[in-house]
Amino acid sequence: MRIDAALKRFREKVDGADEFLSAAKGVLVFPRVIKAGFGIGGEYGEGALRIGGQSVQYYSVAGASIGFQIGAQAKTEILIFMDGAALETFRNSDGWEAGVDGSVAVAKFGAGGSVDTTNIQDPIIGFIFGNAGLMYNLTLEGSKINRLER
Repeated sequence: MRIDAALKRFREKVDGADEFLSAAKGVLVFPRVIKAGFGIGGEYGEGALRIGGQSVQYYSVAGASIGFQIGAQAKTEILIFMDGAALETFRNSDGWEAGVDGSVAVAKFGAGGSVDTTNIQDPIIGFIFGNAGLMYNLTLEGSKINRLER
């Protein structure tokens, strides 16, 4: 399953990943988010919310952007809910937008790909990585997440 593979890659590529995962109240995994554009861009992916290691609900993520962009790329997005109240707000929402309905701190990476664990205090922490590893200077702001019925 793609979710399991994405979490395995996360553990392999991000020093400190296990610390975040073991403290998480929930983990939202989008194993493959495709972003494409030519002037105007968009992105879309599907994933699952895991609580206690089990998939409990499925979601899609979508976003749009305007500006200089040509081409396409695939990335993995993982949102870790460190706070139970933030997780419940997310689960009870009818369409959730990063930066509007909840603040997501995109993890900062140090030398060698280690995670700055001071971010562990934030209620929701986002990780974005591609085939080559961690991706820098990306944001989840404006990403709209909707529940899928399956």
